[in-house]
Amino acid sequence: MKIMNFRPLFFLITSILLLVSIFSIYKWGFQFSEDFTGGSTYEIKMPNTKDDLLIKKIFSDNKIDVRSILKSDNIYTVKFVDISQEQKVKFDAEFKKLDKNSEILQFSSVGPSLGQELIRKTIYALILSSISLLLFIGFKFSDFSFGAAAVLAMFHDSFILIGAFSLFGHFWGAQLDALFVTAMLTTLSASVHDTVVTFDRIRELRRKHSQLPWVDLANQAVSEVIVRSINNSMTIIIMLLALVVLGGSTTRWFATALLVGVISGTYSSIGVAIPLVLLFKRKNSIK
Repeated sequence: MKIMNFRPLFFLITSILLLVSIFSIYKWGFQFSEDFTGGSTYEIKMPNTKDDLLIKKIFSDNKIDVRSILKSDNIYTVKFVDISQEQKVKFDAEFKKLDKNSEILQFSSVGPSLGQELIRKTIYALILSSISLLLFIGFKFSDFSFGAAAVLAMFHDSFILIGAFSLFGHFWGAQLDALFVTAMLTTLSASVHDTVVTFDRIRELRRKHSQLPWVDLANQAVSEVIVRSINNSMTIIIMLLALVVLGGSTTRWFATALLVGVISGTYSSIGVAIPLVLLFKRKNSIK
């Protein structure tokens, strides 16, 4: 199976995905949750209230701007700007007046400074993981072209995931939150795992057939691991699809982020990382 003969196609697909992501980020930006911007969230069970306009009126009467109201059965998730403890007590009483059977399931409040700290720590985590992977894979394989290719494939996956959520935010209101950061870091580790497995197979074949061209080694390595990679990814994809379709509103976008990351990571381990290694090897041979 000579999959690496399709490298021009892989580079074309990758370029299109990156361009669409860049366009979406530039054109529409992101929908940020209170995890980044600061704000408060009420999760209220109101079995006797059928109109969310009545809930919105409580906030508007108190001159509080409501960002969104999501309804699932009799449970309302209301997101709005940050409020004080005194205001919360007042709202609790207002909800009881509106519906005597109302129940506050959850209330959370995040200040803007915590959101900025989350962004800063996410960037630090990406930088630290990139440097660590570059050094670890480079020393492990005694070849920094493998480390560079793995890190670039990881950046590819993170950028595709971020671009996808820019699109999802514009068309369906998906927000970037702490769960999105968790999903991104999780999928990046899974992506690197698949990439390293294929790299390791290339290294083993290189020891046995040192005279074979790098392209032939890559084709044979991919042929031997691709079925395993696809089967492994499909078990995760099926589970995540079930969560996206049947899961609740609080976990749906988290599962969607994981789903996009798994698909992108599976593709990049073959369609990005290995073609980049072959590109580096070709340039080195020319020199």
